[in-house]
Order: sequence, then C-alpha cells, then structure tokens
Amino acid sequence: MDAAHRKEIMNAYGKDAQDTGSTSVQVALLSDRISNLSKHLATNKKDKAGQRGLQLMNGQRRRLLKYLEGQDYDAYIALTNKLSIRRGQRVVR
Repeated sequence: MDAAHRKEIMNAYGKDAQDTGSTSVQVALLSDRISNLSKHLATNKKDKAGQRGLQLMNGQRRRLLKYLEGQDYDAYIALTNKLSIRRGQRVVR
C-alpha cells in the first residue's frame, strides 16, 4: 500500500486531515490490508505465514471494532456498514 492510498483512506474515514490514529481509521486501514492479503492467499494457498498474518489482522480488527462498539455504538454501526463488515449477533441497545 503506497502512501497516497493510505492518505486517501485516512481522509475518507478520519475526522480531519490530521486524524491518523482514530479507531475508525485503524479499522479502515486494516480492512484494506485484509482484502489485499485475501486476494494474495486465493492464488497462493500454501503461504502459511500469510495465513497467520491474516488471522492476526482479523483479530486486531475485531478487537478494535469491539472497542468502538463499546465507546460509540452509532459510529460502530456506520463504520461496519460503510466497510461492508459483517457483525455478529448482538443484543440491540
């Protein structure tokens, strides 16, 4: 991922141009990395190190989403809808 693409994602999901570390930006960047790695693993099925990296990234994204859900539920719903991330069955608040 080049710097211009990262900057584009940060501008789309951050509060302003300087927002680089908020939860929504981190989730968006991880989602982009996950989709790229998933495409790579579709053609390279024996890349076990890549599969482990994908699992680690999925776990990190899941933890960030769980944090965001607890902090700001409406932002969590908006972000998961925007990124097309499936949510588990949760009790509606």
